[in-house]
Amino acid sequence: MSILVNKKSKILVQGFTGTEGSFHASQMIEYGTNVVGGVTPGKGGSIHLERPVFNTVVDCVKQTGANVSIIFVPPAFAADAIMESAEAGIGLIVCITEGIPTRDMVKVKNYLEGKNARLVGPNCPGVITAGECKVGIMPGFVFIPGSIGIVSKSGTLTYEAADQVAKAGLGISTALGIGGDPIIGTSTRDAVELFMNDEDTDGIVMIGEIGGGMEAEAARWIKQNGNKKPVVGFIAGQTAPPGRRMGHAGAIIGGADDTAAAKMKIMNECGIHVVQSPADIGKTIAEVMKVPVSA
Repeated sequence: MSILVNKKSKILVQGFTGTEGSFHASQMIEYGTNVVGGVTPGKGGSIHLERPVFNTVVDCVKQTGANVSIIFVPPAFAADAIMESAEAGIGLIVCITEGIPTRDMVKVKNYLEGKNARLVGPNCPGVITAGECKVGIMPGFVFIPGSIGIVSKSGTLTYEAADQVAKAGLGISTALGIGGDPIIGTSTRDAVELFMNDEDTDGIVMIGEIGGGMEAEAARWIKQNGNKKPVVGFIAGQTAPPGRRMGHAGAIIGGADDTAAAKMKIMNECGIHVVQSPADIGKTIAEVMKVPVSA
């Protein structure tokens, strides 16, 4: 079992024939992901990467049974691409595109209300179930199969955490990069809840950053639900000055509760094993999972 994607997932790629779509789709196929086709308006009926190309998502769904979409289209068209997938009945939509205007994402969030579709992203590395299915841009070789789930706002720290977990003698069930924009589809709490309910995930690494309240929300949910599985947490941006955006569009301290120190305090109080440095993630998860770390 895994969260969101597995070897049976049928993936379509929006922006399939573009430079980014082509490169990452080929990497996904090489990993073993079941990419069934792609969408590029105007190129329907052609073949790309030995897969069929369709003009619309609904055509691709009808002819391939696709149930997951990954989006590599320019920012100006990304909102429409997300809504097109949702309208076509896609259950999981992973949007890699960064730089989508906030007003467009407000429209998307409102549109998705009541739809049977989950959005991951935008501006994220995607989702990977180790050894089974990669729907994203992460380096697949880093993710060794195991029982630790990762949820992160940072793509780079997702890869770093996965590498440390593997070197600590553990592995990854699913890793989920949720993105760092102000408005995203799947929150930290959403991901944590999925991992808590996954029988093949025994521990969780939760990586957040300054700005917003998602980490505090997730931490309080974990405590309220009995700390069923051990969680190791890290917050990036501990030295960031208030009022200045750091990296991601959502990483800005707007109030006292948005600082790294405030978030880490709440996480500690809720029973999460908080580390001060990302270099300690692997060692700490091994300790809480009672796995000896090799020298």
